[in-house]
Amino acid sequence: MTITRPDSTIDDSTRRPLAGLRVLEFASFVAGPSGGMTLGQLGADVIRVDPIGGAADYNRWPLSQRTGRSLYWTALNKGKRSIAVDLRSPEGRELVIALATGAGPDAGIVVDNNVGRPWLSYEALTERRADLIQVHIDGYADGRAAVDYTVNPDAGVADMTGPIESAAPVNHVLPAWDLLAGMTATTGLLAALHRRTRDGVGSFIRIALADVAFSTLANLGWLAEADELGSSRARHGNQVYGSYGADFATADGSRVMVVALTVRHWDALRTVTGTGKVFDALEETLGADFRTEADRYSYREIITATLRPWFAARPLADIDRTLSDAGVLWSRFRTVHEVAATFREQGAPAIFGEVEQPGVGRVLSTRSPLRIGAEYGDFAIAPGLGEHTDQVLTEILGLGDAELGRLHDAGIIDGTV
Repeated sequence: MTITRPDSTIDDSTRRPLAGLRVLEFASFVAGPSGGMTLGQLGADVIRVDPIGGAADYNRWPLSQRTGRSLYWTALNKGKRSIAVDLRSPEGRELVIALATGAGPDAGIVVDNNVGRPWLSYEALTERRADLIQVHIDGYADGRAAVDYTVNPDAGVADMTGPIESAAPVNHVLPAWDLLAGMTATTGLLAALHRRTRDGVGSFIRIALADVAFSTLANLGWLAEADELGSSRARHGNQVYGSYGADFATADGSRVMVVALTVRHWDALRTVTGTGKVFDALEETLGADFRTEADRYSYREIITATLRPWFAARPLADIDRTLSDAGVLWSRFRTVHEVAATFREQGAPAIFGEVEQPGVGRVLSTRSPLRIGAEYGDFAIAPGLGEHTDQVLTEILGLGDAELGRLHDAGIIDGTV
């Protein structure tokens, strides 16, 4: 396993595309921090601002069973610098404003999801720096509060998720809209930076979590389909909508997912399972053509019933070897614990590694999935809360030891040792 260096400085930032860019991140939970983490992994100097004692997500689950520290917070904030400031005091706010509006072509960039802080508004900040770039993340476009787990049911996705036989909606655990919003924020920020470089003007970009969900449903054609049908799509459980995909139990109690999106996938599946003649006969009887997605979907129950005995008669190891060699599109169902255990074994994918996270210990982590050329970037760790307060204020605002000491004594700033 690869182990990170003992500090949170990212030494390879000079060879990454956003090296030198400075972003002030004033956001909590998933969307803003995930976008900031991506920028940091690309080489940007991302400075996270927190209130003294931490924001609302500082102790969010999952927690380390060894130390009680938030594995969530340390994972989403790896590679950033951290400052802790009394945001209720005018002097503390002034420090944040000064950092946000600092001079230079690679500064003056803010990502936030704050509500009710007029001193951090675009109007207020552009009084100090006219070409400032601010990306603000809302719940709804009209300013109403929302989180992923309220947007998802409101978007209708929970009604389509879950077992076919279940009547209750199922709100999935993945904060998909948060993560998409974070990536959308990153895209908007880089577009605004390009515009500023070209035209010398700033930008105020707003992204609503609900808009990300609604636009995604529209982009997939789901909203148009529902509008045409005049009704909601029925649940499909683990079946793939509009194509062929189903889950099967194996002889030793495992489960696998098999998908046939293309003719090649379908031919490989029927060949390896020895069901070609059976399906030929079924096609003739039904007047169907299983080489088309539409017919594979329409007759999915018959196809699944025909294939089920082949899977039920074989253990997972045999299925793994046979399907993989034949080029079938498939995977096994695993628990997160099984995934973690697998990636601690020899030959684990290169994106995974183990880092020494201060305050937690050794934890499984990943590098950025973005490879520059063919290479991954370095692993990174999260800072301690306020770890870089003095460093950032000295480096960017030019504060000396005496002034830093006064601010500490007055409770305006804080930092870990």
